[in-house]
Amino acid sequence: MKDQIFGVLQRVGRSFMLPIALLPVAGLLLGIGSSFTNQTMLEAYHLTGVIFPGSPIYTLLDIMNQCGSAVFNNLALLFAMGVAIGMAKREKDVAALSGAIAYLVMNTAISAMITARGGVEAMPVNSTTSMLGITTLQMGVFGGIVVGLGVAALHNKFYKIQLPQVLSFFGGTRFVPIVSTGVFLVVGIVMFFVWPIVQTGIAALGALVLSSGYIGTWIYGIIERALIPFGLHHVFYLPFWQTEMGGSAVINGQTVFGAIISPYPPRVSWRANSRS
Repeated sequence: MKDQIFGVLQRVGRSFMLPIALLPVAGLLLGIGSSFTNQTMLEAYHLTGVIFPGSPIYTLLDIMNQCGSAVFNNLALLFAMGVAIGMAKREKDVAALSGAIAYLVMNTAISAMITARGGVEAMPVNSTTSMLGITTLQMGVFGGIVVGLGVAALHNKFYKIQLPQVLSFFGGTRFVPIVSTGVFLVVGIVMFFVWPIVQTGIAALGALVLSSGYIGTWIYGIIERALIPFGLHHVFYLPFWQTEMGGSAVINGQTVFGAIISPYPPRVSWRANSRS
């Protein structure tokens, strides 16, 4: 049993690698693009005569900025697809499609619940966000990971299913996105009630780590390094990097959680917790 659990955790850690591998490239695009389209920086280095709105180089840099932002703004969706791919045993393309569909369905269900309960104004401050044009709860990459793991479990269970002859067209891999849609519609409704509790717990844990000073830093570093040989360190540090467990701050009126988050507008890349 212990070896089986250990093996599953290793697979989970490896499945994080696909979306994580996108971050360096996206970070370079965002960093270079946002730096050299920032008016203050251009004025400080006397580059306004070369790089200015409408010029070819400014347009190219703005494209880089927006493309890098697109990755960070939709990181949860990428995790939903990437984790589903990494955890699926076979037919990984179907798992990726099912992950994307399930993520959209879950957030749409949450959006409908928010509307039914009085809209964003009736929700706690900073508890909602806009993801792919859908008003939903601020779940960050946790939402994508939940979807990815859930879809992978459904995929591995049903991708070979045989339905009665009259429904045979919907059998096999075609059944996976169908069952994922139904399951994550319900999950979205449940998450509307459950996630605020989870979010409170995450914030409390982050505050505990931050208030523990050097002891917290030491514990964090020891645990992360100890997990590297087993390939499980991604499971440990990811919440600190991408959620309010890693700290939060208000920048230009926008609340930023964790590390390397790029909210919009304005676009900001910020590491809230130097321990990460």
